Formats: sequence, C-alpha cells, structure tokens
Amino acid sequence: MITKRDSNIQRRKRHTRVRAKISGTSARPRLCVYRSLQNIYAQIIDDTCGKTLVSASSIEKEFGATGGNRESAKQVGVLIAKRAIEQGITDVVFDRGGYIYHGRVKELSEGAREGGLKF
Repeated sequence: MITKRDSNIQRRKRHTRVRAKISGTSARPRLCVYRSLQNIYAQIIDDTCGKTLVSASSIEKEFGATGGNRESAKQVGVLIAKRAIEQGITDVVFDRGGYIYHGRVKELSEGAREGGLKF
C-alpha cells in the first residue's frame, strides 16, 4: 500500500532546521511567514523577548481582497513594511517558514522590500 507523506509535517521539519540557524533580535527582528490555502500571514518577532512586534495578514478587515493569490501576498508585504517602519524597524531577518521561496512567499518578501524593509 502506498501512503502519501504529510506535506505539513515535512514543512515543519524544514522550518525547525531553518530556525536552528536564524533568530530575531531587538536590532534585527525576524519576519516570519505562514501560508495557508486561503490566506497569508506575516509577523515581525523579537525572539529575545518572545514578543510579536508587528503583524499583518490577508484576513484583516481593511485588507478587503481575497488572500489566496500572489497580488494579495504582495499587498500584505507592503502593509507589514509600512507598519514596521511606523514602529521604527527597518532591518529584519527573513524566515520563510519552511516554504519554498516561490510564488506567494516570494511576492510577500518583494512587497516588504518595496515597502522599505531591508533583508
């Protein structure tokens, strides 16, 4: 019998490998991405304090568009960059969350770069 591997378990393994190497500090917090089938979420986290500094997602009221496409991922990237700059954050470490740097994850990062974040 052929069994299919659970892709989310594989993604979590990749994410733990990535997280062993990167960490967010107060000088350079971590920009963490979570991608679901319907929406995309981004948080800027200071791992030394264990606090989320800024967050943005495609399910917020003011967002208004559907969240499962690349255009909305880019808008979330621009939105989180705008909120981060308001908090005084310009440099971040990008955490792709175990996802391939392609599609919606890539668009979110490009939107954040266009918004003024450096990573």
